[in-house]
Amino acid sequence: MSDTTSSSDSNQDLLARLKHLAQPLVDSIDSRLRDQIDRRVDERVNESLSSRLSVIERAIADLDRAVKALQQREDETGETEAD
Repeated sequence: MSDTTSSSDSNQDLLARLKHLAQPLVDSIDSRLRDQIDRRVDERVNESLSSRLSVIERAIADLDRAVKALQQREDETGETEAD
């Protein structure tokens, strides 16, 4: 039974050493993957925001043109809404 215990202890020790040696590599890969994912998420968010903002900018430009047209008509007729 001591052979089994000794073998089990050495296996655990070997496993612990392997984990200790591999941990920096695992951490490095994990960090690189996290950075890649963050960049991709940022790119997608920026694309989405850019697309939505362009729609909003077009709507604002349309509203601005409509307001200017109304103001121009008002100036031409010399009337106001209160009249």
